[in-house]
Amino acid sequence: MNISVASIGEILWVIGIVAWYVVRYPFERRARRVRVMSSRRSPTDTVGLAAALLGLAIVPGLYVATGIPRFADYPALPWMVGLGALIFAMALWTFRRTHKALGRNWSISLEIREKHQLISNGPYALVRHPMYTSFLLMGIGQMFLLSNWVVGLAGILGFALLFFLRVGKEERLMLEFFGPEYRAYMDRTKRIIPYLY
Repeated sequence: MNISVASIGEILWVIGIVAWYVVRYPFERRARRVRVMSSRRSPTDTVGLAAALLGLAIVPGLYVATGIPRFADYPALPWMVGLGALIFAMALWTFRRTHKALGRNWSISLEIREKHQLISNGPYALVRHPMYTSFLLMGIGQMFLLSNWVVGLAGILGFALLFFLRVGKEERLMLEFFGPEYRAYMDRTKRIIPYLY
């Protein structure tokens, strides 16, 4: 049986999504046991999370399952799939390290947890929002793994909507809670790309 390069990319994407869930699940379970002290959930928060889910999981998942939309396909090349696998692996590594660094502070939403601490080690030593860094890398990896313009752009757009709808609110919440300590942290780190942005 001869498997196509496009099929290899799709298989690697599915493995990556399963790995993403495997990384997240234990942290999600632990987070439910830590009391929330302050929550800033809002409709825009929900829209951002839905956009990320749609662009990074649902649209590509439907494409892998059905091949729709075929009109936007482009040829899958071995170097693209290899690069996509590498970038997606970097996303998962960053995702795992971010969860590990956050520990009991992790939340899917804008929340301050009981005994919340400002984390500035691990990936947080370089950027303030490494979780978003991992989502950006996932979107880029998706573009190379799944050879379809619509699916590739869906991942980047889903990330962008989540990022731009939430990052400012997250930083305001951290400034409100940690004050000058967070301001000093902001002064020495970038948002999602080390040394650049």
